[in-house]
Amino acid sequence: MLLTVGEIIKLFIYGLVEGISEWLPISSTGHLLILEEFLPLGMSQGFTSLFRIVIQLAAIIAVIIYFWQDIFPLKRDVTRDSLRKTKGFYLDGNIMQLWYRIIVACIPAGIVGLLWDDIFEKYFYNPLSVAMALIVVAILFLLVEHQVQGRDTYLSKVEDISYKAAFLIGIFQMFAGVFPGVSRSGACILAGLLLGFSRPLASTFSFYLAIPVMFGASFLKLLKLKESPLANEVFALVFACLVAFVTSMLTIRFLLNYVKKHSFRPFAVYRILLGFLLLILFMG
Repeated sequence: MLLTVGEIIKLFIYGLVEGISEWLPISSTGHLLILEEFLPLGMSQGFTSLFRIVIQLAAIIAVIIYFWQDIFPLKRDVTRDSLRKTKGFYLDGNIMQLWYRIIVACIPAGIVGLLWDDIFEKYFYNPLSVAMALIVVAILFLLVEHQVQGRDTYLSKVEDISYKAAFLIGIFQMFAGVFPGVSRSGACILAGLLLGFSRPLASTFSFYLAIPVMFGASFLKLLKLKESPLANEVFALVFACLVAFVTSMLTIRFLLNYVKKHSFRPFAVYRILLGFLLLILFMG
């Protein structure tokens, strides 16, 4: 059974929204709630659950490819001497140090996700919780941006991130897993700014942390699925993934260029507007 033009357009919109909202500090959950309410996919519940996971994985793959040179520790040794005729490989110590920090930062979210993910999803995955989280975190962004305005010095390199700072960012990231609407990237960026990171460093580190956290969360959800997609559903997944992947690549590049000269205030204002829109749509 072929997909209709209307269904293809829906899939394109879902992939587009995922690729944008997953990486900007504006909450992908809030946007998907609105889409699911006003633009449902109209497919089985099993497919919808799988769809949410797979397009998220496509977004993560975009991060891996975008930052491949920065995060892949196995490097080719191009030096040659009289004793060694063949080129070999080595582990980049700086990148390994980065991964140690990423692992430390992922511990809080990992523990909470493994133990209580289903409970939090049951009680907090609703429009009211998402709307309140959108608004509260937006206010925090405005307050933090006011605090860091005019700051003379920033931590600007990954090597400057201490293990303590990484763990504190992990605590913030944990709250994003508990309360949908906080935004995982938003929580990490907010913590980074409070700890003295430059905006580009806070944004970049939030992208790095997404790799293990989102991969882990997606893998756990995949294990719980019992249905296999039909032929037309496989095409739908592939198409939406391509859209999410391309959009993610463009969004990541946009944000990293944007924060070099601009603050996060516009995103905070947008979050407030989205939060009140959710309250009006679902609570009215």
